Amino acid sequence: MKIPKKINFAHLPTPIEKIRFHSKEFLIKRDDYTGSDFLGNKIRKLEYLLYEAKKEKADIIFTCGGDQSNHARATLSAAAKLGIKTRLYLWGKEKNHADGNLFLDKMYGAEIVYLNKKEFLNVDKIMTEERAKLVKKGKRVYVILAGGSSTLGIWGYISFIEELKKQINITKIDGIFSACGSGGTAAGLLVGASVNRLNLKIYAVNVLFTKDDMKKKILQLAEGAVLDYKMPCKINESNLEIFDGYSTEGYKNISDNKIKIVTDFARETGILLDPAYTGKAFCAYNDLVLSKGKGERIIFLHTGGIFGTFPKRKEFLKIS
Repeated sequence: MKIPKKINFAHLPTPIEKIRFHSKEFLIKRDDYTGSDFLGNKIRKLEYLLYEAKKEKADIIFTCGGDQSNHARATLSAAAKLGIKTRLYLWGKEKNHADGNLFLDKMYGAEIVYLNKKEFLNVDKIMTEERAKLVKKGKRVYVILAGGSSTLGIWGYISFIEELKKQINITKIDGIFSACGSGGTAAGLLVGASVNRLNLKIYAVNVLFTKDDMKKKILQLAEGAVLDYKMPCKINESNLEIFDGYSTEGYKNISDNKIKIVTDFARETGILLDPAYTGKAFCAYNDLVLSKGKGERIIFLHTGGIFGTFPKRKEFLKIS
């Protein structure tokens, strides 16, 4: 098995806490503690991707996401530590008063190209074409796909399983429950469980794509990593379960009933969830796990993203 190298940027291991919500106890893995500037799950993937970018002596990194992309912000801040410039291709519009992640993108000095929704559907092609233009001028451009979700990037969550094994008796855990946008976190967890011979269910709450598309993306990433890195395992497709229906209001929106749960959760636990990912995922976890008393057998993975809460302050204050 070939294990890729990485840069050590994240503050690891992140803690596991036992907390109580609405009288139900459960375990939460705090990947919102990976670092104050690049907090969240993205930095785990970026440690591998940025090692490669540095090795290739990149002059500039291209990556993409929504205008409140956690991945884009994390890439930008981590690349700044390496002295590499970043160009972001963001789904959204220029704003007079940037907030949340977009504010931080500007603080870190990103070059930003805004795309409408139709253009963003072809963002990989756009980045490839723009990369070719700079390469002709002698520049070295490293392209990172949305969410850092590539067969290299998902090593951030393949290695996560080893970290988890050192923290708890993993044989007493039935599964890991998290939000799912680009599929990389779930794919890495699936591979990590397989290579460690663990019968661990990976529960992914789909916030962006259709359920079928999401399953296809996750399995392609997982099986691609097994092939690329000659891993001695076979992906058990039955260990992946995707939950739909918790982002029907749209990726960039959050419904009032979900805001109420996120607000209640913050007031009971002191933990902030974001409106695009962890808030929606926790609503699913509350419905499907906590209500059935399985919180100590299925870990909730807090993947970060709290900066995305601030642009939604009016919606949150209205409900509270």
